[in-house]
Amino acid sequence: MHNSEEIWRLVDAKKAEFIALSDRVWGTPELSYDEYKSAAEHGAMLESQGFRITRNVAGIPTALMGEAGDDGPVIAVLGEYDALPGLSQEADIPEPKPIEANGNGHGCGHNLLGSASLLAATAIKDYLAANGLKGRVRYYGCPAEEGGAAKGFMVRSGAFDDVDIAISWHPGHFSAVFTTKMLANTRINFTFTGRASHAAAAPHLGRSALDAVELMNVGVNYMREHMPDSARVHYALIDGGGVAPNVVQARAEVCYLIRASDLSELMPLVERVRKIADGAALMTETKVSSRVLSAVSNLVGNTPLEAALHANLMRLGPPEFDAADRELAAKFQATLTKEDIAASYRHHGIKMEPGKALCDQIVPLDAAGVGSGSTDVGDVSWVVPTVQLWGATCAIGTPFHAWQFTGQGKSGMAHKGMVHAAKVMAGTAVDALADQSLIRRAKEDLAQRVAATPYICPLPPDLDPPIGVDKAA
Repeated sequence: MHNSEEIWRLVDAKKAEFIALSDRVWGTPELSYDEYKSAAEHGAMLESQGFRITRNVAGIPTALMGEAGDDGPVIAVLGEYDALPGLSQEADIPEPKPIEANGNGHGCGHNLLGSASLLAATAIKDYLAANGLKGRVRYYGCPAEEGGAAKGFMVRSGAFDDVDIAISWHPGHFSAVFTTKMLANTRINFTFTGRASHAAAAPHLGRSALDAVELMNVGVNYMREHMPDSARVHYALIDGGGVAPNVVQARAEVCYLIRASDLSELMPLVERVRKIADGAALMTETKVSSRVLSAVSNLVGNTPLEAALHANLMRLGPPEFDAADRELAAKFQATLTKEDIAASYRHHGIKMEPGKALCDQIVPLDAAGVGSGSTDVGDVSWVVPTVQLWGATCAIGTPFHAWQFTGQGKSGMAHKGMVHAAKVMAGTAVDALADQSLIRRAKEDLAQRVAATPYICPLPPDLDPPIGVDKAA
């Protein structure tokens, strides 16, 4: 019997409790740094399972860590539980039907993410105890992945300094090793200050902050032609200066999200955006100030851990979805465009299969997928050998950050997918404990990858976590 089979039985033994945890978190969707109910649920589960708990990690009230075991290697399993704004949706209803108008919703599946990771950590704890093995497992409850960069603050505080390897996952469409390219990014608010005046009687006396924002946006749009292909720049108007068109707007604010393939590419791009803001202020005779809200690093891969995770996927096989799961998935998939579905296959680098609603395969490890998102797991991956899994939990093609993702978050397919992910993560951890040369090789791999460009935290040293401020987007 392979070690994985024993750990899989330990996952199955407690899966019902953690499915219930996932559903409770789904039912109380909370935004970045405001996940008090969700964090409390995870803390209560850690207590009930006998973990030693550290709260307020990195000074963040909704960040916590549970540890079990003694001495030996430290295996971290990373969980999340933050939701998104405006994505409230009734469960299992394949048409837009918010529970609460403009309410929050788990449109990225983090209710599943945290629960499966905690289930995996619990199974690892039980495995260590049952076999009398040395080793420590830690569950890190990480808030504010959606734009809040909480893991970056946790890394900066030293929360991962003694961790040997880190394992995580993300809900999605297929069962695969997470080799998707993730970009470094930073979020900056630019505030322009001008001078108010009567827009008709004395427009010449006014200096429009809104004009400055609009000129900045134009400047950045012209910059797009002259930046690296992998880079991305997005913006959102935070404060347009009021609703009265007959008043020259004295204050306006815009938030910029700047992404690039790695930190060395990101920093020059940020400086270019800052120069454009300065130019907009110069043109409008306004003043501009800026405030960094968050920043995350690009994701660093790890070949030995990816091979170990893939081996567990191959031993376990894809999730065992049933006819009811496929029927519901087909109904949700019918709400999607052909482009949504094609993008899902392209993301993983596999051939499209028309008519397939749910995953029934393991994506090959060498599949050439594409991606351009960002995650604060990136900062962990620079300091600890890190591996992640894509876990199939929803209809193929379901857009992330959409009502369809929320609507499938309590379904049978979501529950089966999260338990499947927990088994793969727990199996990978057991492999590392049984053959500690895997940990050594993973550390050597990371050291080689970062040798030329050692980690520098992209968060300004004087920046504190923006607790109490919604940064989800």
